[in-house]
Amino acid sequence: MIPCTWPTTLFFLIWLCNDVVSKRNHTLKPRVVLPENYVKEMRPPSRKGQPVIVEFSIYVVDVNSINVEDMDFRVDMFIRQTWSESRLQLPDDIFEEGDDHVTLPPEFFDNLWHPDPYFLNSKVTEIAELTHKFSSVTLYRNQTVRYAARMHAIIACQMEFQLYPMDIQSCPIYIESFSYSNQKVRFRWSEAGVTINPELKLLQYHIGEPLRLEETNGYMIDKDGNYSRLVVYFRFERQIGHHLIQTFAPSSLVVMLSWFSFWLDLDAIPGRVTLLVTCMLTLVTMFTGLRADIPPVAYVKALDLWMAGCMMFVFAALGEFVVVKVLDKQYQMNKTKAQESMPKIIPVRLNGEKGSCGTVAAWEGSGVRCRKVDLTSPTSPPGTTPAVLTTPTAQGAHLVGVERRQSIIQVAWVDADTGQERVLWREIDKLSRVVFPALFLLFLTMYWPVLLLKTKASS
Repeated sequence: MIPCTWPTTLFFLIWLCNDVVSKRNHTLKPRVVLPENYVKEMRPPSRKGQPVIVEFSIYVVDVNSINVEDMDFRVDMFIRQTWSESRLQLPDDIFEEGDDHVTLPPEFFDNLWHPDPYFLNSKVTEIAELTHKFSSVTLYRNQTVRYAARMHAIIACQMEFQLYPMDIQSCPIYIESFSYSNQKVRFRWSEAGVTINPELKLLQYHIGEPLRLEETNGYMIDKDGNYSRLVVYFRFERQIGHHLIQTFAPSSLVVMLSWFSFWLDLDAIPGRVTLLVTCMLTLVTMFTGLRADIPPVAYVKALDLWMAGCMMFVFAALGEFVVVKVLDKQYQMNKTKAQESMPKIIPVRLNGEKGSCGTVAAWEGSGVRCRKVDLTSPTSPPGTTPAVLTTPTAQGAHLVGVERRQSIIQVAWVDADTGQERVLWREIDKLSRVVFPALFLLFLTMYWPVLLLKTKASS
């Protein structure tokens, strides 16, 4: 009989604890039996020369940071790959009762053969991690392997801005095998395909659905072979509401504000000039800020046409002010010359009897002329009183007519119907009050329908 000493008791307790822990670990962590030399096996599990079919599915969690300057966007997604591995030997005790699959830690993935897909047009690709990498491996009874991971990727996109700010960007993601040609590995979209989070909302864009999926075989020159490729096209439609409030509506109001100068008289020169110059500077400042949001492309954008149209209308209003000011100056010069050249004649009539003579004094400028008039002249009917017919009004009208004939542009004329004098610069201002709004309305009716038709055609 073994004496019950305390060293013996301690040894017995340690042995008993180790045996319980060993049995417990064997129960919780069943081993997956790999065939001999499987770790050294790098060939795909293909049968009879047939390629391994790898099915892909993507769940898009979020799309953010759509950067038009760098022409890329960031996408957060769950990616799943499924393929059949016939070389695995799965014991029955690895599955719990009623389950047909078991989830293993991601470290087991390193001991398996797995495809090597990569995003062909990605700038950065990484698996998300907090305390560990968010990835898992699932084994099914029918020897199917499913690998799932949470990934972040920055995808390059060749964007076009001809229709900006109503552009529609089609941004693809290319998934391709890096090492295995399509004779060894072939990618396919699963039934789930690509799914987008229904709660996903973007600030300036709307993701058009359904997404377009493709399966192609592309020839890679650098790898000298045909490789299986999966393509998913994201369709980003820019929402016009932001630009209507921040761009189109304010610029239209500034153009309309410039029309108020047509109701201001030319005497208010500082106010009229200040109004037009302020409108022009406001448009320049507004459009300078907008150009900072998009890259300096070499072609003309739809927003550039709108900017050019608005600035052209304000510039035309400023040019109209210069024209009417020049015409008013010409009118004032002609009026001053007419007044200076007009003879100041004051007739003096001396009545006399038949056979007598009268004297008429006339002041022209600063001099005085006197001449005698025979009141009994045969040209004067008997018994009438002669009078000098030269009046300041008649002389002024005659001189104004002479100035009109000497001027190339008729700056003033008398309306034949009303008999009132009409000045050219005033008529231009009245005409501009109607012509400028009509031309701007014509510009709107041509700009928006053409832009909408092109946007619809590009989609």
